[in-house]
Amino acid sequence: MDAGTDTDTGIAAIAAAIGDATRARMLVSLMDGRARTGIELAAVAQVVPSTASAHLQRLHAVQLVSVHRQGKHRYYSLGGADIAALLERLSTLAGTRGEGITSRAPQHLRAARTCYDHIAGSIGVALLERFAALSWLSPEGNSGQADYGLTAAGTHALTGLGLDVVAARQTRRRFAFGCLDWTERRHHLGGALGAAFLQLAQRRKWVLQDLDSRALRLTGSGRRAFARLGVALQREAGVP
Repeated sequence: MDAGTDTDTGIAAIAAAIGDATRARMLVSLMDGRARTGIELAAVAQVVPSTASAHLQRLHAVQLVSVHRQGKHRYYSLGGADIAALLERLSTLAGTRGEGITSRAPQHLRAARTCYDHIAGSIGVALLERFAALSWLSPEGNSGQADYGLTAAGTHALTGLGLDVVAARQTRRRFAFGCLDWTERRHHLGGALGAAFLQLAQRRKWVLQDLDSRALRLTGSGRRAFARLGVALQREAGVP
């Protein structure tokens, strides 16, 4: 069997695993970056625990989810940031059917939400566009995958905000790239840099994550911090 056939088989297995409404619902629920038990995912998918277990085994077999055992419990999370980016892209494609470019997502999700471990929604898109306008980011490579490098000015500015650029560079993942946004049909900032910025925003309490959804709420201090950066915020990005 040649390498091309192996790749084709792998793609088919992943597509088949995602291509079930129950499993897709479980995967989307994990896009907030939190780990959940099989019982919790069964409730999300509205199936009995034994059925959820079978679905999770299928997802784990193709590495779409990872499992962490703690005591008597098994906690499931997405297999990585690349899986989250794939799901976000699939959500974008699914949302175009019969809708043109008008998103029907709830406004609080359109404004700001997590895409695994980075900021998505209109705020995430505005961040990427502002960082590019400030020349903190520069396009990198010719792969067409919207990768970015961090300029000296960007390194200085983000370090001044309290972001650990060195630690972000040392992670074994893409450093910075444009992740196509499900609701906005433009790119938000993904990769290790996007994850580090979300951690910074949460640590400074610029954003607060809802307990039961992917939604992020912009606080008063967050609105002021983003205004100082010159990030254009939509009026609907509410302050709790």
